[in-house]
Amino acid sequence: MCAGSALALPLSMAAAADPDPAAHSFSIRPQPAADALLDFALQAGISIGGVGACPGSTPGLQGRFTLEDGLKRLLAGSPCRFEFADPHTVRLLPAPPVKAAAAPPPPPAAAPEEITVTATKRPAAADRLPDAISVISAAQLSGTHDVDTSDTVSRVAGMNMTNLGPGRDKIMLRGLSDGTFTGRTQSTVGTYLDTLPVNYNAPDPDLKLTDIDAVEVMRGPQGALYGGGSLSGIYRIVTRKPDLQSYGADVTLDYGWTEGSSSSRSADGMVNIPLAEGISALRIVGYGDLDGGYLNNGDLRQADVDRTTRDGGRISWETRLGDDWTATLAGAGQKLSTADAQYTVGQKPRNRANRVGEADSNDFSQGSLAIGGALDWGRIESSTGYVHHSFSNRYDASAALSLFDDNNIQDIGIYDEVTSTSMLVEDLVATSSNDGPLQWLAGLYGSLTDQHENNLLRSHAAGKIPLLVRYQELRTDRLSEIAPYAETSYDLGDGWQGTVGARLFGTQLNTSSDTIYPGNGRALRRRGRYQGWAPKISLQKELTPEDMIYALYSEGYRAGGFNSGGIAAPSPSQRVFAPDRLRNVELGVKSRGLDGAVELRSALFCDYWNNIQTDQYLPSGLSYTTNVADARVMGWETEAAAHPLPGLTIGFDSLLNSARLGNISPLFPRVHASGLPGVAPISFDSTIDYLIPLDDAFSFLFGGKISYIGRSRLTFQPALSQDMGGYFTSRLSAGIEGASWRLLAVVDNPANTQGDTFSFGNPFSFGQVRQVTPLRPRTISLVLSAHF
Repeated sequence: MCAGSALALPLSMAAAADPDPAAHSFSIRPQPAADALLDFALQAGISIGGVGACPGSTPGLQGRFTLEDGLKRLLAGSPCRFEFADPHTVRLLPAPPVKAAAAPPPPPAAAPEEITVTATKRPAAADRLPDAISVISAAQLSGTHDVDTSDTVSRVAGMNMTNLGPGRDKIMLRGLSDGTFTGRTQSTVGTYLDTLPVNYNAPDPDLKLTDIDAVEVMRGPQGALYGGGSLSGIYRIVTRKPDLQSYGADVTLDYGWTEGSSSSRSADGMVNIPLAEGISALRIVGYGDLDGGYLNNGDLRQADVDRTTRDGGRISWETRLGDDWTATLAGAGQKLSTADAQYTVGQKPRNRANRVGEADSNDFSQGSLAIGGALDWGRIESSTGYVHHSFSNRYDASAALSLFDDNNIQDIGIYDEVTSTSMLVEDLVATSSNDGPLQWLAGLYGSLTDQHENNLLRSHAAGKIPLLVRYQELRTDRLSEIAPYAETSYDLGDGWQGTVGARLFGTQLNTSSDTIYPGNGRALRRRGRYQGWAPKISLQKELTPEDMIYALYSEGYRAGGFNSGGIAAPSPSQRVFAPDRLRNVELGVKSRGLDGAVELRSALFCDYWNNIQTDQYLPSGLSYTTNVADARVMGWETEAAAHPLPGLTIGFDSLLNSARLGNISPLFPRVHASGLPGVAPISFDSTIDYLIPLDDAFSFLFGGKISYIGRSRLTFQPALSQDMGGYFTSRLSAGIEGASWRLLAVVDNPANTQGDTFSFGNPFSFGQVRQVTPLRPRTISLVLSAHF
C-alpha cells in the first residue's frame, strides 16, 4: 500500500469496510488529481490517504454520486485504485501492473501530496488558505532526526528561538520579538498539543516530537481563532491517534558523541493496542533522554555541567460512540531538568566561573477529553483539558548581593524562582458541512488559570550556614476568560472567496502578592478586566487550480497586568503594564508548477504593534514587565520547494525584516529606534530530503539542512545590549532503511560553529560581564528504529 497523509480528519472509524451508500453533491473542476481528491474529501467529509499513488489530472466531477461511484468517475483512467478502510476512510493504491511487451518508462518525479491543516479548526488544504502556514510532516522530521522544537526552526520561514537552554526558550515568528527574557507577559506564540494550549506565559516546555503526525505553524496574529497569546502565530503539535484496526509498536534508540564533552543517549517506544477491533484502541508512548553537557564551571571544579534529562510519555484511548461520533481520552506528561545553565562568561570558550550551580526544570502534564461527531448540518467538536505546568530557575545572585545586604558581610547569593501554572480549558467548535458556497464555524472558548510564584533570595558567607533570607515574593495570579468566536467564508464565484471572522473576549485578572525582606515588607491586591474584539478579513483569488493570491487583515492581542516585585515598591509608572495589540496587513501568493514539482509560498506583511509588552530586569536582577514602545514591522517571507527527482525534495525559506520603533516609553530614553531584539534583517534556511530505493527491500536516505542567522542585538537598550548572530548552523544525516527498520547517522554542527546565540545568562550579572551562549559542539549520533 502507498503511504500518504490523510486529506481530511476522519469523521469516524467504523468496523465495517463498506462505503457510505448515501449520495453526495460534488462540484469539482478539471485539475490535478491531488487537488481533485482533496476537493472530493472535503465535500464528502471523509479522509483519503495515499494520493501520491494518483499522478496526473482528472476531468472533474459534477452532480450527486455515492462515494464509490464518485471515486470511480473521478479516477477513471488514472493509474491508481481505491479501497474503503471504513465508511469514512479511503486508501489509494497503485493500480496492478499491466503486462506489456515494452518496458514501462521510468517513473516521473512524484508530485507532493496536498497537505491538510487542522489548526484552522476545520480541515482545509494549506495551499488554499489565505494564511501563511507551514506543515512539517513526520517523515521530514525523522529524515534529519528532528526531535525538539528548536529542530523545526530550519523548516519554517521566519521562525526563531532563544537559546537559554532546554525548557527555558521562547518561540518567535516573523521577527515579532518582545525580547529574550521570560516573565509575566503572555507568550507571543501560542503552543498547542493537538487542540489544547500547553502554556500561558511560561517558556516552551520543549515537548519531544515522538510519534507525531505533523507540526503545524501559522504565522501572523491569530487572535480571531485563538485569542490572547497568539499575537505572532501558532505552533501546534499534532499527535498520532490510536489505530482502531491494527496492533503495532515502534522502538527508537539513539546514542551520540559530542566533541570534547560527555555522551548523550535516548530511547523512545510506542505501542498501539486495538481493544475492540474497529471500535476502540489504546496508544501508549514513552521516552527518556540524557543530553550530555559541554560547558565547564571552574569555580565548582565541574566539567560538562549543563547536562539535561528528559522523561515523558503520552497515552490515548479512542472509542467510537456511533457511526459518526468518537471520543478520545488522552494524557501527556514530561519532566525536564538541566543541572546548570549553558552560557559562558569572558573570553574562554565553554567555560564559566560561578559559585552556584544554576539548575532549572520544566515539568508539564495534561489531561484531555475530545468528543466529536457529525450532524445533519455539519460537525461539532468539544475539547476539554487540564494543564499543569511548573518551572524553576536558580541563579548565582552574588554579583548583586550588596543591593540586598546593607552590611555587605554575605558573599554568596542564591536566587530561586519557582512558578506553577494550572489551566482548565474548554473549546467548543461547530462547523458547517462543505456543501454550497457558504461555509462557517462558530466556537466558544473558556479558561480558568491559576499561577503561583515563589521567588526567594538567600545568602551566606562562604563555607557558613544557615542560609539567610534576603528577599521573598509570594504571588498568585488568577485569570478567567470567556470568548465566543466565529468565521464565515463565501464563494463569490469566478475563483474569488471572501472570509470574515472575529473573536469577542473578556479576561478577568486577580493578583495578590506579598513581598518580604529584612526590616520591611508590603502587600498588593489588584483586579483588572480586559475586553475587546479581534477581527479577521481576507479575500483570495484562485487564478488556476494550482495558483492563488490573497489579501489578509488580522489582529492579535495580549492582556495587561500588574508589577509587584523589587526591593522597593514599583514606581507609579511601573505598577501596571497595559495590553498590547498587533494589526497585520498581508499580501500573499501560493503556487505550484510543473505538475507539482515546484512549490512557492510567499507573503509581504506590514505589522503595527502598539504598546509592546516586554519583560525586563531591574538593577537588582529582579524582573518586571512594562510597555516599551510602538513598532512598525515590515517583512517579506518566502518558502519554496522543488521535487526534481522521485524521492528528492529541496527546500528553501527566508525572511527579510525591518522594524522601526516609535512612541518610546520615557522609561527607555535610549532605546534603539530601529529593529527589535533578537531579530536579524535577513535569515534563511535550506533543506534536502532524499529517499533512494536500492532494491525491493532497502532504501538509502540522505538529509541535510543549513541555516543562516543574521546579526542582531540582545535587548531594547543599547547600554545593556550586545551583538549576536552572523553565523551558519547545519545538520547532515544518512542511513539505510528496510521494510520495518532504519539505521541513521546524524552529524549536528559539522563545521563546529561557535557563534553567540540569542540568549542571556544571568540577570544578576547581566550588563556587568559579557555573557555568551555558544552552540553545541559537533555531535555525531547513531539512531536505530524498528517497527513491529
